Amino acid sequence: MNNNILIPLIISTISGISTFIGGLIIFKNFKDREGFISLALSFSLSVMISISVLDLLPNSFFTLYKEYGLFITIVLSIVTFSIGVLLVSKINRKISVNKESSSLYRVGVLSMLALIIHNFPEGIATFMTAYSDISMGISLGIAIMLHNIPEGISIAVPIYYATGNKKRGLLYSLISGLAEPLGAIMAYLILKRYINNITISLVLIFVAGIMISLAINEMLPESNKYNKRVHNLVGLVLGVVLVIINVLLF
Repeated sequence: MNNNILIPLIISTISGISTFIGGLIIFKNFKDREGFISLALSFSLSVMISISVLDLLPNSFFTLYKEYGLFITIVLSIVTFSIGVLLVSKINRKISVNKESSSLYRVGVLSMLALIIHNFPEGIATFMTAYSDISMGISLGIAIMLHNIPEGISIAVPIYYATGNKKRGLLYSLISGLAEPLGAIMAYLILKRYINNITISLVLIFVAGIMISLAINEMLPESNKYNKRVHNLVGLVLGVVLVIINVLLF
């Protein structure tokens, strides 16, 4: 394989499977199980909302604005965001799990699906950036890796504590991360001629709708039900701080 292709593919793969690294936290034994679940969920939802509000939405909106102007950009953004919100609601109604902790399991499955959709365009963006400029691609890959780690937590923790199966929690977090190199491969083999800043921006607005809806409607109620206010607050603050540092540095 040509090095011009191999290096960008390696970068996108490493940044993607970092979700697996986040999933490894389930091997740590916590005395306060409910407190840890609450902390992990509030941290994860904070990361999802912060990434959407501080990164995905403003960058995508500005890209569309430069091309279409204010009115069309607002319309496109609202419609695309709303489709993402509706998709979460639709999938949520379809998921039927015969588990004692079904609501927690549902949160994990929805997180995995949301992050698969999220990671696919990220893989495209990372690959195409690294393909044109290796140094920029490495910077973008590091930034994505840093926020993929807590995303892995958001999948593995609810899956594990709902099923008691660590392998399943890790597998689901890994699957979501593999969407990133898959996006990279698709970008090179099939989608290269169709990929541009506009299509990526629309996909990321769609992803923001999915993640914000998932965070507010699913993860927040699940986190609150354990009545661990301090853990919730700490998780929320840590998530926001991590994303702000990520955005400022990269």
